[in-house]
Amino acid sequence: GTLSEVVAMNRHIVLAGNLLLDHVKMIDAYPQKGMLVNISSVSQAVGGSVPNSGIDIKKLDESLRVTAVGRIGRDADGAFLTERLREAGVETRLTLDESLPTSFTDVMTLPSGERTFFHARGANAAFCAEDVDAGSLECDLFHLGYLLLLDLMDAPDAEYGTAAARLLHDVQARGIRTSIDVVSAEGGAFRRVVAPALRYCDYVVMNEVEASLVTGIEVRSADGTLKTENLEPICSALLQAGVRERAVIHCPELGCGMDASGAFSIVPSLQLPKNYIVGAVGAGDAFCAGMLYSFLADMPAEEGLRLGAAAAACNLSVRDSVSGARSLAETMELERRFERRVL
Repeated sequence: GTLSEVVAMNRHIVLAGNLLLDHVKMIDAYPQKGMLVNISSVSQAVGGSVPNSGIDIKKLDESLRVTAVGRIGRDADGAFLTERLREAGVETRLTLDESLPTSFTDVMTLPSGERTFFHARGANAAFCAEDVDAGSLECDLFHLGYLLLLDLMDAPDAEYGTAAARLLHDVQARGIRTSIDVVSAEGGAFRRVVAPALRYCDYVVMNEVEASLVTGIEVRSADGTLKTENLEPICSALLQAGVRERAVIHCPELGCGMDASGAFSIVPSLQLPKNYIVGAVGAGDAFCAGMLYSFLADMPAEEGLRLGAAAAACNLSVRDSVSGARSLAETMELERRFERRVL
């Protein structure tokens, strides 16, 4: 069936954290050490949790108020980011850092599409609670991303575990719902950084690898097969870790989630034809945007997962992270075009 009619909600979401620019550089080959290779073309695209999910959400529903909060350098990259966000209708509250450049990634891209990344943490490393100013926040939902890529937010805090956990606590204390997104990172840091934040989240959206790392429950067997039977225990563990309303997991095969009552839903991904998929940059952010929209609109769990899957599918049809985004109606149109995977 169609999604429940979501009327102009007059709701406001603030997305805070990572903003960066991708400098996509086309090269013919990867150079040997000490050798030179030509760059044939350079293009720019926004990246990071805040622009990717923010622009996607605004595209889903123009009537939503979307605000981007973060830190940029006083440079051309920062100006480009600000301009792109404003063009998309996203409001900006960006702190100008006088000493650090806007965060960027050089994306070295071969003709085959294979990419290698050189990342400069830049101003994101100095993004801090003062940039958010929780005491003055007025919104319905506050989304923070990405944990593990925000140095000061990931720093230990004697009382709350991490600076991010303290910030989320302060935001919740204002009666604002909170949500986080994380990046996949190796090892011990993952649990240390993510676990404290879960105690002050109403929602969490992460991929299967991240969910497995934070809960310690295996999600794929050695040959890469998804252990579908472990998804429910993983969601349950995330709720036990403190997530208040809903824990959501996405992977190429499916999206699933559990709400506070223990009700578990699972929705397979759309079966996309080979030639449809052009790039997967920002697909996780697009799925996340669909979920954030569903939280704002108080959609039933299964509808939210359907929207997340369709938003991710839209994203896969383009090379960059945001130009695949469409309106709610156009996004859900994909359900009529494609079958679901059979699990």
